[in-house]
Order: sequence, then C-alpha cells, then structure tokens
Amino acid sequence: MAESGVIPIALDTATGNVRPLLHEIRHALTRLLNTGEPTVIDLGALPLSETELEQLQAQLGKGEVRAELHALGVSLIQETRYSGVWLIRHMNESQESAGMFIEISKMPELLYAQMEDIQDGLGRLEHELNEQPPF
Repeated sequence: MAESGVIPIALDTATGNVRPLLHEIRHALTRLLNTGEPTVIDLGALPLSETELEQLQAQLGKGEVRAELHALGVSLIQETRYSGVWLIRHMNESQESAGMFIEISKMPELLYAQMEDIQDGLGRLEHELNEQPPF
C-alpha cells in the first residue's frame, strides 16, 4: 500500500480536569483561611491539554499583583482574580517553559527574601556606609 502523504496530527484532547482542579483550588483556599497552610499544585504533573491550560488561565484571570524574577531564567508570578491564588511560570535561560504552578498562599514562597540574602544585603549596606562620607 502506498503512502498517502498524510501527516498525523496530535489532537488537543480534553481531559475534563479543569473543573476538578478549580474545586481543588477552592479546597486549598478554605484550608489556607482555616489553618494558614499553603498549597502548591504542579500543573506540569497533571494531564491537562493546552486548551485546558488556557481555559484554566482564563477562569483564574489576573489580579492586581505581578512580579518577575530573574535567576537562572525568568519566573513570572501573577496574582489571579482570586486573592491568595497565584499562577507561577518558570522559564529557562532559553525562554522555554520550565514549569507552571498554582500556589495558594498569602504570598508565594518565591517572593520571600532568604535569610542568607538578607545577611548579604546587610553586609553590603554596612560596608557602603563605612566607605562613604557622611551626608
């Protein structure tokens, strides 16, 4: 049988996981309110189609806060229209997606200053104050 020249195309098959994921986010928000316990959901570990990721992002919307980190690639942190629900996308140095997460917390862990970094900052400030003449 001769080849017909047909190229197979992968279809974007729906998994039906958007609504259950939204319920999981609702439960996580309730837990955050009741206990203060944050939740992180790794979207890359879930069977979601590209269309479903877009549907999820549209449902979550965008809130008032957006942060961008530059460390071994760019990390974009976007508050959703639901306070306490954050969409986090990590990109590698080649600007390829390296991970996508939903974090349910008062503030994403990634935005907290690390004690080691605070210590370094204090050391730099003290050094600069000792090196500079008084104002």
